[in-house]
Amino acid sequence: MAEVISMRHGSSAGQPITRRDGPLKVTGAARYAADNHPPGLLHAVLATSAIGRGRVTSLDEAAARAHPGVVAVMTPANRPALAMDPDDKSVPFSFRMDLLQDQRVRYAGQPVAVVIAETLEAATEGAALLAPRYEAEPAEVSLDEGEAFVPPIVGAGAPAELRHGDAEAGLAAAANRIEATYETPTQFHNAMEPHGVVAAWDGDALSLDMPTQGFALTVMCLAALFGIPAEGIHIRSPFLGGGFGSKLLTGPQVLGILAARLVGRPVKLVLRRGQMYGPVTHRAPTRQVLRLGAAPDGGLTALHHHVRTATSRFDDFIEPSGGVSHTLYAAPAIRTTHEAVRLDTGTPGFMRAPGEASGSIALESAMDEMALACSMDPLAFRLRNYAEVEPVSGKPFSSKALRECYAQGAARFGWAGRPLAPRTMRDAQGMLVGWGVGTATFPAHLFQAAARAAIRRDGSGLVEAGAHDMGQGAWTAFTQIAAESLGLDVERVEFRSGTSDLPDAGIAGGSAHTATLGGAIRDAGLKAVARLAELATEDPRSPLFGAGNVGVVARDGRLLRRDDEGRGESFAEILARAGLAEVEAKGSAAPDPAAAEAYASHAHGAVFAEVKVDPELGQVRATRIVGAFAAGRIINPRLVRSQYDGGMIWGVSCALHERAAIDRRSGRVMNADLAEYHLPVNADVPSLEAILVEERDPHVNALGIKGVGEIAITGTAGAVANAVWHATGVRARRFPIAVEDLLLDPAAP
Repeated sequence: MAEVISMRHGSSAGQPITRRDGPLKVTGAARYAADNHPPGLLHAVLATSAIGRGRVTSLDEAAARAHPGVVAVMTPANRPALAMDPDDKSVPFSFRMDLLQDQRVRYAGQPVAVVIAETLEAATEGAALLAPRYEAEPAEVSLDEGEAFVPPIVGAGAPAELRHGDAEAGLAAAANRIEATYETPTQFHNAMEPHGVVAAWDGDALSLDMPTQGFALTVMCLAALFGIPAEGIHIRSPFLGGGFGSKLLTGPQVLGILAARLVGRPVKLVLRRGQMYGPVTHRAPTRQVLRLGAAPDGGLTALHHHVRTATSRFDDFIEPSGGVSHTLYAAPAIRTTHEAVRLDTGTPGFMRAPGEASGSIALESAMDEMALACSMDPLAFRLRNYAEVEPVSGKPFSSKALRECYAQGAARFGWAGRPLAPRTMRDAQGMLVGWGVGTATFPAHLFQAAARAAIRRDGSGLVEAGAHDMGQGAWTAFTQIAAESLGLDVERVEFRSGTSDLPDAGIAGGSAHTATLGGAIRDAGLKAVARLAELATEDPRSPLFGAGNVGVVARDGRLLRRDDEGRGESFAEILARAGLAEVEAKGSAAPDPAAAEAYASHAHGAVFAEVKVDPELGQVRATRIVGAFAAGRIINPRLVRSQYDGGMIWGVSCALHERAAIDRRSGRVMNADLAEYHLPVNADVPSLEAILVEERDPHVNALGIKGVGEIAITGTAGAVANAVWHATGVRARRFPIAVEDLLLDPAAP
């Protein structure tokens, strides 16, 4: 077989082309799950619990059924049977679900019944008429309630405790020590598109329109729940209006599928905004204690990061906040420990950099407090403790351009002019001004994926994969990778995705979708070109005949001899002469165990934040954010900057805005809407700048790509918190920072 090189010369990969799905979205032609209305469609609405713990004693089903338009009421008494107990966790990577298995109430907002009607209005009114009555029990919803336990694992399988060196000895020997407690709140994903499903049964065949971040996981879970073949489940999910981890696992949408089976007609179930605060996971609150020790020269001697967090009373997901302390700073002794309490809430889950987001705001705040104790500039202190190898494992990094991130970000921000002392800068209006820095990091994950590529007789290319576009521009980036691997212009490549019957593209999570599926697309594309080259180099009629030993180059829809690029022919000519409609190949990608054993792979960044604080009112505004990030090869700079901007906005949200207010008596979320659950708007982040720092990584994966979706959260929240201290001289350790946390003295200088 001829050796084939698919050349990057002239490739669209690396170019800031606009997203392919843009016209569909701005014209309203993009079809989301809830936009589908099959014939005979009924509407389902959830009735949810108003108490945090207890049992439902009665439902006024007669009133609901008598309401005009109501077709059925689904309760534990008549819910169709399932092949598997919803509390069974034998399906990998799934949580226990609330599917009307009994009358128990495990948290506020839990579904307790479903009303199915001819119209959405009738179903909504019928659900209200159910008027549930309860036998309530005291609910525990605070980290101060419940008995703590040490979980066996945290996150997706990390150890609850990790030791490297003797942290206690390192702290005892330190010339400077700090110990501080930081608290982060319960947070909810709040994707713009609510969770929903349009479900239709045909015997045991199930057709679904629903947002999902993982086709294969969803199919596997549904097949087990209903006891039907996975091949009979077809899911369409071409677009997601955001997911952030909440659409990775199957949840209350199953109630819509059950409703469709109950009534024998297609059913649409879409959660209301308030129902997004309970059954679809969230980020659990944390209380983190950081103990740091440092030598007289500022070098860390020890770091102990202890995390207290929460999970539900009926399932386990432990926010792995301590994990970020394993990788960032060169302490000779590091210890991380986690404990959890069981609360009467829905089960937490993967949300926007799970662990790293909550853990980094505590770690970066503690690093600034330690820098102050050492009388050092915060950036200089971080550079003094720069990790040349991963501190806990001792592995070299597959690549690390963090120094360049610090340098470029600081230069662009103007950090050199920052005074060391707090509360020394004001603007022309008398507002207190503060500058802060935070280090960003996120693991470079890689999962498994498959793709199919074809070169067609007209010289165009086709790539297929069950990919997920959550709004990050995946369609565009994957098409660029496909075009490069096939040696075609991007306009000559069709990319098909968004359905479960296409090759399994893995999950859209962990900032790994582009690297994972991109590798499978590259593999499939190169194999397709190699098959085309074999046709040409073994055909005496081809100008490439006999070129198998020297190899060929694929470029601009042509194959060229590598030693004489004046000799070649088009893809279309090769296929036409062979009498073939297309050549195709399947590709795959998976983690390389040898590389994982040899290298630590992370993306890195540095974020610099400016805030202004009203000295009389204590109101805080983030006025300027500059982030510099190194994440390997960049496929589309325009899309990557958009991801970085989004991450930095999330970081501002974590530091200053975002928290769920939970009534400790009932367990109910009191701000379960976008009016009261505060998220940043444009006025809250008037100036954002993302710098793309060049980085080549030959080890992380075949394309040299690291994820960019979550990393910018991890540095930004800490940078904003540190800027607030620099502006006010008050160290806030509870997030988001509120006026009462600052308690400014207007008479202070």
